[in-house]
Amino acid sequence: MSKPKFFTTTKKGENFELKADLNSEYREKRKETVKKVIANMTIGKDVSSLFADVVKNMQTDDLELKKLVYLYLINYAKSQPELVILAVNTFVKDTDDSNPLIRALAIRTMGCLRVEKIIDYLLEPLKKGLKDEDPYVRKTAALCVAKLFDLNPTLAIENGLVTILQDMLADRNPMVIANAVAALSEISESAVHHDVFVVNNAILTKLLAALNECTEWGQICILEALSQYQPVDSREASEIAERVLARLQHVNSSLVLAAIKVLMVYMNYITSEETLKQIIKKLAPPLVTLLSAQPEIQYVALRNIRLILQKQPEILAHEMRVFFTKYNDPPYVKLEKLEVMVKLCNEKNLDQVISELREYAGEVDVDFVRKSVRAIGRCAIKIDAGSERCVNVLLDLIKTRAPHVIQESIVVIKDIFRRYPNKYEGIIPALCENLEVLDEPDAKASLVWIVGEYAERIENAAELLEYFIESFRDESGTVQLQLLTSTVKLFLKKPNSAQELVQRILQSATQSCDNPDIRDRAYVYWRLLSSNPQAAKAVVLSEKPPIEADNNAVSESLLDELINNLASLASVYHKSPSLLGYTMAGIRTVRDTEDTTLEYGDEEGGALEVVQAVARAGGNIENLLDLDFGTPSAPAPSGSIGGGGSISSSSAIDDLLGLGPSDLSPSYGGPSVSTGLGSLSSATSPVAVSPSGPPKTSYLMASSSQGLEVMGTVAKRNAQLSMDMTFCNRGPIPMSDFAIQFNVNTYGLVPATPLNVPSPLAPNQSASVSLPLGTGGGKQRMEPVNLLQVAIKNNLGVFYFQTLMPTQSLEGLSA
Repeated sequence: MSKPKFFTTTKKGENFELKADLNSEYREKRKETVKKVIANMTIGKDVSSLFADVVKNMQTDDLELKKLVYLYLINYAKSQPELVILAVNTFVKDTDDSNPLIRALAIRTMGCLRVEKIIDYLLEPLKKGLKDEDPYVRKTAALCVAKLFDLNPTLAIENGLVTILQDMLADRNPMVIANAVAALSEISESAVHHDVFVVNNAILTKLLAALNECTEWGQICILEALSQYQPVDSREASEIAERVLARLQHVNSSLVLAAIKVLMVYMNYITSEETLKQIIKKLAPPLVTLLSAQPEIQYVALRNIRLILQKQPEILAHEMRVFFTKYNDPPYVKLEKLEVMVKLCNEKNLDQVISELREYAGEVDVDFVRKSVRAIGRCAIKIDAGSERCVNVLLDLIKTRAPHVIQESIVVIKDIFRRYPNKYEGIIPALCENLEVLDEPDAKASLVWIVGEYAERIENAAELLEYFIESFRDESGTVQLQLLTSTVKLFLKKPNSAQELVQRILQSATQSCDNPDIRDRAYVYWRLLSSNPQAAKAVVLSEKPPIEADNNAVSESLLDELINNLASLASVYHKSPSLLGYTMAGIRTVRDTEDTTLEYGDEEGGALEVVQAVARAGGNIENLLDLDFGTPSAPAPSGSIGGGGSISSSSAIDDLLGLGPSDLSPSYGGPSVSTGLGSLSSATSPVAVSPSGPPKTSYLMASSSQGLEVMGTVAKRNAQLSMDMTFCNRGPIPMSDFAIQFNVNTYGLVPATPLNVPSPLAPNQSASVSLPLGTGGGKQRMEPVNLLQVAIKNNLGVFYFQTLMPTQSLEGLSA
């Protein structure tokens, strides 16, 4: 049976035609065909079948054709690694070409191929390129070293490529120096030891000289290096700052921000008041100029300006009008400008700011209107003398009868009441008139708080609360909690008029509410009121903590870190670089010693803060803060609290974690319970079975330990006690320099040998370790007796946890 003619065709397809044209005897036709191939590749068509035919066109004197072929090779090298080897000879030949452009092009392309098989062929051409007589080739080869280091760090170091790169910092050409700085910075980020880039006085002079002559992107690389340099004294810092000031007038926004970063860092070292005033005066114009760029650049500039103003608020003190929003500003720019306006607001410009914010409150964008109303409240909290004007403006806004304006106004007025108690109670009736407009939880909770706080001055306080109590079951958790507290406040202030009301809400909260937080608080109030009304007054009517003037500011420790990272993702997100998966280049001066000081950001739940809280509560884990990882087997000293007070023998950690003694009783039919500071999980912790001994339980979770995950147990084998642990690196950064220390414990257990974890522990790599334990450490009875508190240190920080040791492993030990 013959094949139907519909399935037969004389056409061979586009690739077939391209293949024929690539083998044409005419050079111009081959060139046009390669362009067609690149065009198809660009729009996503698969032209990998033409690989061998395209590679044939590498051997040509036409530079444009050679570039097109190299571009094709880079795109398909990973999918055709075996065929790339066919092009190696041409690459090597091109690195010896008389034309420096071809030599540089060959080295750049070999570095971009990212194929392991080609690395060995790249080494010799790269070495020659680093010492080439033409600076264009040298600067291209410098960047290629960083790409090679990313593929195979060991090979790059053993062949001396990094050393040659370091020598190139003294090159006579400024562009070569800039590229060497860029390459070394990138290498430092991923290197195990951050001593790859060491800036001394000779190199500093070269960097400053090259700063005036290289391209704008080269200048940015050099400025990044200068921002990490530590000046010898104030005079040197002033001289470097003077050389950098000229960069503030550049048209490139990134370069301007890099220069501002250097100046902000060096201002910490400059002691001359005159010099500081001069720098501050010159910083304002470039920052203002950035706000006339594209919206995206404006946003980045505004996020950085917020940090700069927190550090040096006087820089833009006279530039308030620049931050007034325009009608065509995107929403994200408008919101950032509001934040800066609040930071710059003072007694002198308050009227101007309030008038502008009042105009914003009439805009169409509801979210922007809310933030504008909130900004008025923040100005009132920030400036005592202007609070009355702000309150009057808020009252005028309430009269507009716009629901979202009314509700946001009530929320900020609640904060104003907390900031200025007993000052503006006269406006409460105006707030209560809008009771029926409220439909958002925050606004309802705020008004309920105001009624409860000033219940003794509001005649119909019981009626107002009863209005909300009628729909108690349908309200959100925030409103229910506030209703509960405000009703108890009303009862304590007016017992006769609110007894029925408080009984009604307590019964409703305890009997028909599914939210455990509300139910538990209701039980607490009920027991307080029934057993000790005076204690209830002391608790519920206690003095409120002062409200912060600017709750959007970052902590001082994080601010210093972010100032060192201006013009980066960290400064845009206002997060520590370590949380964003990258670190700054490890540039150090020759005067630096190895820095082992631990720095902590302002992230909630940090291990150090938890340990300090435990110590204040009377716990005994504070001994771990006096770390001496150099002598792991030495007994930890018994500490003391405050002015010589002895440490309580019962740990308060259990109470902090919400666990009573019964919750910590060991049960070894299943996994041992780990209630560590690094991981507050218990029976739900992941469990791994140890080959000979109790099952392993989770000691540290990667989410709370910068990517370090540790599982382990304490076991006894042949009368020798040991801690079996599995270390796993779940983060993006290699881990090294591991050490361990135990707190004083019931049996005096300490590590018998130093902790030996294979270093570096690469990302997604695991290592199992068995640590022998001795009993020569300090003894202190713990509750429970098998509680062990441990600190583990690595190059990323110190992490704390506690665990319950299996009782069968502790048999025979004397307490």
